[in-house]
Amino acid sequence: MSPVSKGVVIALPGHETRSRAGRPMRADARRNYEQLVEQAKLAFAEYGVDASLDDIARRAGVASGTLYRHFPTRLDLIETVLAEQIAELVDLGRTLLTAEDELDALSTWLRAVVTHALTYRGLAAAVMNSALNRDKNLVSTWHAELFEAGVALLTWARRSGAIVADADDDDVLKMTGAIAWAAQDAPDPSAQADRLLALLLNGLRNGAHPQRTGD
Repeated sequence: MSPVSKGVVIALPGHETRSRAGRPMRADARRNYEQLVEQAKLAFAEYGVDASLDDIARRAGVASGTLYRHFPTRLDLIETVLAEQIAELVDLGRTLLTAEDELDALSTWLRAVVTHALTYRGLAAAVMNSALNRDKNLVSTWHAELFEAGVALLTWARRSGAIVADADDDDVLKMTGAIAWAAQDAPDPSAQADRLLALLLNGLRNGAHPQRTGD
């Protein structure tokens, strides 16, 4: 899944800690909101898009009515969870641009993207399937953010000589998406993804570029 093939989703946070009327939340309401999102991340990762909302509320220590005040529909909660996870991927990409090893930085980010795709693939599909009935710009904005983060790391690695000069951004990100898609039904999706990602990175590596050995 990738920003090009529309399988991995990326976004800046779509929900801020404000009430639905636009006012800043009280401290207790903000804590409830944050706990609901955190528990939703865990529940969606474990049970998928159909995880019980009442159970999420119970895990967060709030009444179901509190959950629905913050998130009137399941999709509202799904979008919030995705937005927070994806924003973390964007932040990770920016942080890795200061790493010492360009290829290692690229590898770390691509691995994080694949892990996200394997963990939250049902959520991304739910948002995609709802796009015609909701904000049509939401998904495209998320994809653009992911693509920008990936291109920045690829450009940095290419300019340093860590990867081959003809490594095309679209191609690499499409292949990253394909890895997540191919691994999702394997007996051990993570192990399968690791093997496929290693093949991709070996193909990208510039053999003429000296590898760093560390201190």
